Amino acid sequence: MSFRIQPAAPARPNRCQLFGPGSKVKLFEKMAASAADVINLDLEDSVAPDDKDQARTNVIEAINSVDWGNKYLSVRINGLDTPYWYRDVVDILEQAGERLDQIMIPKVGCAEDVYAVDALVTAIERAKGRSKPVSFEVIIESAAGIAHAEEIAKSSPRLQAMSLGAADFAASMGMQTTGIGGTQENYYMIREGQKHWSDPWHWAQAAIVAACRTHGILPVDGPFGDFSDEDGYIAQAKRSATLGMVGKWAIHPSQIALANQVFTPSDEAVAEAREILAAMEEAKASGAGATVYKGRLVDIASIKQAEVIVAQAELIAGS
Repeated sequence: MSFRIQPAAPARPNRCQLFGPGSKVKLFEKMAASAADVINLDLEDSVAPDDKDQARTNVIEAINSVDWGNKYLSVRINGLDTPYWYRDVVDILEQAGERLDQIMIPKVGCAEDVYAVDALVTAIERAKGRSKPVSFEVIIESAAGIAHAEEIAKSSPRLQAMSLGAADFAASMGMQTTGIGGTQENYYMIREGQKHWSDPWHWAQAAIVAACRTHGILPVDGPFGDFSDEDGYIAQAKRSATLGMVGKWAIHPSQIALANQVFTPSDEAVAEAREILAAMEEAKASGAGATVYKGRLVDIASIKQAEVIVAQAELIAGS
């Protein structure tokens, strides 16, 4: 372990982030009643340019009037390369109440992007006397974003989460695909005449996880576009969870249960983790630094792995 201790990420469930357009008012109550941990009211990609102003008004009204229960409530503003984002921030923070938890910043390419939003948010909070600081989540959606992922991860004390936006990321990288996440037909290897498909998003996800874990923020997997493909969604979510991501977006209500299922440790996994911890306690009591559990070696590193699973399960159970 480095002399500089890796900080802990925020201790809150983030298994599923449910998105809904700010222009679709009828969805808000359903989103609030859903099983998603995080609600993202969207002012960006899902809202047409002519509807931006009305969507912003709708979102402000919803923050103030809808019972969001214990949801972590987030608003995705428009990108900093548009004429809409500053008004999103100003109107929401001046007109919406303290119920808002987070602002999601799309298409972040460098730390300065976060600084720009942070400066505006801080000024408004001070001017309006807001007592609850708003947190940030950023979306990595470009070649610049992934190249600068670590500097972005440490760019602001407000930053709590970082997501991968696969579609815009693919376009920025010049990838030959129109799919949003998932397996890509042409990304394969051949061994003994058989095709074996690899994961084209793996390296970007791993880079995001490393940056997030280094600086104590939550790494989140982004959208899976084909909401009719439950098996594909689950497969990508399981890969993400294995890499260390804590949750995934849902762009359709049918994906909520899938995300919660994957990112909630199973009873079997938790039971095994507790057994490993108990086995190591016995080993330490006898002066040993390692022991054998179900035919495999477990040691101090195994304790850390098991503690991650148990802590995640307890966090979810406590919520």
